[in-house]
Amino acid sequence: MEKIDIGRNGFVYPMPVALLGTNVNGKANFMALGWVMRASMNPPLLTVSVNKNHLTNKAIRENKTFSVNFPSVDMMEKTDYCGLVSGKSTDKSYLFEIYYGNLETAPMIEECPLSLECKLIDIYEMPTNDLFIGEIESTYTEKQYLSDGKPDIKKMNPAVLTMPDNNYWSVGKNTGKAWDIGKNLKK
Repeated sequence: MEKIDIGRNGFVYPMPVALLGTNVNGKANFMALGWVMRASMNPPLLTVSVNKNHLTNKAIRENKTFSVNFPSVDMMEKTDYCGLVSGKSTDKSYLFEIYYGNLETAPMIEECPLSLECKLIDIYEMPTNDLFIGEIESTYTEKQYLSDGKPDIKKMNPAVLTMPDNNYWSVGKNTGKAWDIGKNLKK
């Protein structure tokens, strides 16, 4: 089987679909985001990558807080809309039921099965984007999205994003238990 070089602009396949929440001039603002990743277990750190020109970039710098909200598949129309329009010219605060946890400037979305509120720890400036590192202060969900006290991906029904084809997907079936399925090869 011959491998083909498809260029330098490769992407992690797939990426989570998220809505990045910030406070802009006293109002909640949300941006569609695919570039989000857990960065550390203890302390619990999360990274998000935001273009330097986005209003969200400025808001995170000003407030030193943000939220990461994971919408379900049935929220994709509103989620995509948040990626199509800028908070510079469009008020997106009316789209969702908004709540706040411990951080007063990290708005979260009631309809999202999972939301994380983060306190800004550090910023790594990149050529086009800035990498914001936030410490997870609290994680919010509802009982209906849990199994054995843990978030259940089937119940949450999150979407994922593929790039560069720019498509949303739903999560498929379980293919094995992590840190377990490969144990037979250790023998």
